[in-house]
Amino acid sequence: MSPNGERQQRTLSSGITLDGTGLHTGKAVRATLRPAPVGTGVVFRRVDLQDQPLLAATVDSVAGTSWETVLGEGEATVGTIEHLLAPLTVFGIDNVEIQLEGPEPPALDGSGREWCDLILEAGIEDQAGSVIQPVTVSEPFVVREGDSEYTIAPHDGYRVTALIDFEHPAIGRQSVTVEVEPETFCGEIAPARTFGLESWREMLHARGLALGATYENTIVATDDGLAAGTELRFPDEFVRHKILDLVGDLSLVGAPIQAHVIAEKPSHRGNVAVARRLRSMRSRPADGTPLLDINRILEYIPHRFPFLLIDRVLEFEGGKRILGLKNVTINEPFFQGHFPEHPIMPGVLIVEAMAQAGGLLLMNEFEDPQSKVVYFMSLDDVKFRRPVRPGDQLLFELRMLQLRGRTCRMQGVTRVAGDVVAEATMMARVMDK
Repeated sequence: MSPNGERQQRTLSSGITLDGTGLHTGKAVRATLRPAPVGTGVVFRRVDLQDQPLLAATVDSVAGTSWETVLGEGEATVGTIEHLLAPLTVFGIDNVEIQLEGPEPPALDGSGREWCDLILEAGIEDQAGSVIQPVTVSEPFVVREGDSEYTIAPHDGYRVTALIDFEHPAIGRQSVTVEVEPETFCGEIAPARTFGLESWREMLHARGLALGATYENTIVATDDGLAAGTELRFPDEFVRHKILDLVGDLSLVGAPIQAHVIAEKPSHRGNVAVARRLRSMRSRPADGTPLLDINRILEYIPHRFPFLLIDRVLEFEGGKRILGLKNVTINEPFFQGHFPEHPIMPGVLIVEAMAQAGGLLLMNEFEDPQSKVVYFMSLDDVKFRRPVRPGDQLLFELRMLQLRGRTCRMQGVTRVAGDVVAEATMMARVMDK
């Protein structure tokens, strides 16, 4: 591996086939892992369905994150992918086709231990003439999603810390830090089994979940302890399994990670939110400079003082997503009247700032953007969560929901220090000047 973390891509040396039962569906399933060419990525193929649809294991394919991570496109779905993806990540398997005869991989014993053993048995090989670069973090940032909070900090390798806190006598508060590398991970994290409370059983079954869960593949916590005959593999096996889930979900970034991920009360939904943020950073220059500074922004949009409300573009995925920034200072002209003794940024200007970032995303889809202008046609589901004051730094994240001709719909979210302050769904149209 080079000093900047760049390395050759990898695949399996030989195939792996395994039969079992799905954890959530309870259906008999077969998984076959096959070596794949450079650039394939990690992909699932539903060979039991007509046309054998292919699903890429990336955040763009995520269709569900409630009690498992689900990939989906149309009627084709693959669930409970995290227990398999984590071992593949740890061994640096970049290219593999996972053929599934069923809607999820086998549950095995509810952990990733057997997958580690099978990968080692199959062998791993570098793919000559290919390279893959890691996603690196140059400055700490925070992601909050529901009750989950994540701090992602710079680190030379890949380290994960997880903390959980369950009001249950068998679980309580637990925390573990681990380096995500094969020997440590396969010995200390992969054997940790999935778990659940006995009181959840009826609710999960009503949703068609945990139908394949048994006392052999799931640690079941009863009202006052653990199910009879249950022996933990680690005193803190619960939080260790949360790390297994986290590493599997973060593999949806689609590249190696160089960072320390600190997760408090991690969840599949939160894990995928972090994966989306890290994946978007693949488009950011390695030295941390903005993709568009203020001089470049002035070339693309017609706004000028005092109505230019975006300072930088930090991240950009063409046709999909943009992350813009504005530093709010006491020198903003609107604070003179809103309000002199209690300065608060008007909500309508926060939405306008989001719209300007969205305009940059939309303009990129057209030739000769200098000759065009973006008109916003409607705003829906506008919400303001908390005031924005001098000293705040706004991050605008805009996602393209639909683009037809010159008209598009976008979802916008504005955050300050990781907290959502405003959100809206916008419709806009590109017009000639």
